[in-house]
Amino acid sequence: MKAGRILIALLFITGLIGVVVTGAVIYSRFLYLSVLLAVSAWVWTRWAGSGLRLYRNARVQRANVGDIFEENFEVTNNTRIIASWVEVLNQSKIPFASGSRLLTFMTRRQKRTYLSRTWLTRRGGFQLGPTKISTGDPFGLFTVSKEIASTQTLIVYPVIFEIQSFLFPPGLLPGGQVIRRKSQDVTPHAAGVREYVHGDAVKRIHWPTSIRRGQLMVKEFEQDPQAEVWIYLDSQKDVHAEQPYQQEDIPVESMFFGQRPKFKMPPSTLEYSISIAASLAHYFIGQRRAVGFVSAGQAFTVHSADKSERQEAKILETLAFVEADGALSISALVAAQASQLPQGSSVILVTPTTRPDLLFAVDDLIRRHLRPVVVLLNAATFGGMHGTDKLVAALRERRIPACVIACDADLSQALSQLPSDLTSQEMRAWRPQALQHSI
Repeated sequence: MKAGRILIALLFITGLIGVVVTGAVIYSRFLYLSVLLAVSAWVWTRWAGSGLRLYRNARVQRANVGDIFEENFEVTNNTRIIASWVEVLNQSKIPFASGSRLLTFMTRRQKRTYLSRTWLTRRGGFQLGPTKISTGDPFGLFTVSKEIASTQTLIVYPVIFEIQSFLFPPGLLPGGQVIRRKSQDVTPHAAGVREYVHGDAVKRIHWPTSIRRGQLMVKEFEQDPQAEVWIYLDSQKDVHAEQPYQQEDIPVESMFFGQRPKFKMPPSTLEYSISIAASLAHYFIGQRRAVGFVSAGQAFTVHSADKSERQEAKILETLAFVEADGALSISALVAAQASQLPQGSSVILVTPTTRPDLLFAVDDLIRRHLRPVVVLLNAATFGGMHGTDKLVAALRERRIPACVIACDADLSQALSQLPSDLTSQEMRAWRPQALQHSI
């Protein structure tokens, strides 16, 4: 393009000087030719630009950190002339966003499509756009651009780590994970079948068994555990820490054939805490437990306990936007909401604090006949304050299960292990004893 501009400029200057100095016909032809090329290039550019259309579409608007996000781009030349080049510039704020392309020699009425792949490395909400599309003449004299506003939003959830086992909180009623007591309501736990009696709901009839036995048989169900699982995320600004970190870009070639690059968690207590909360919510809802969520970042957020997949989506969407800019400590967070929890429920505190506020929160939960479990991030390994060891020792004195997470730890493995000072039998029979002393 630069060469074309130089050529037109030389023709014009040579023609102009030649006409003024010598008046020869050939120089006037150079002058007219340069003017004609410039006008033609301007008309070409305007005409080609008026017929360009861009359409971008993503099949999903929800994904997790570490996923490969795919998006389809479609560029159409609706004019009767050739677009010598078309540049598509993806101006989305997604880190390492792909989708920008340079297309050459688009003939009239031609349509071109391509697929972009972006490795998602940051949670949050991102507009899929705007997108800038540009074209110009073959000489590079003129360029015309148009900006297409975004029409879709991508929500990036935190990365979820698979948990094989975690402290499974017992219910208020005896019987472990499933309460061996008949229920008049339909629950996820089927106990067997019995003969139909007058008054049984038709929806409880088990037709395959009824056909096999030649009489109506109905399903019986066992009661659900009544205890809920609540996840408290510490979003207080003063307790979180992080180390400098720069995420490396991944070449597009490494994402072909559905390959997923290995994601490394940034050395931030906030990001670790959010991923831990997301993983625990995913695990317990998968276990058909009623899960609630509480945090106090930008706003005080409470999601009432529920066991549906919709509940998981609500928690993950909240976690996608959580920032460590809250003012409430973990003890204040517990004091503000724990009185609303049913007795016997388990409360998982996810925090990097090194302050005794954590012990006050645990004592408060025990007094309310709740069952605290602490996931404690070792802030010193993230460049933060020391003092995690003292808190762990104090928690063990109270027989409170505590899972300590260090920077660069394998969260899937760390969350699946029981605390080292309690046996599996003790954990299954775990009951917090009455508080005998306070700090």
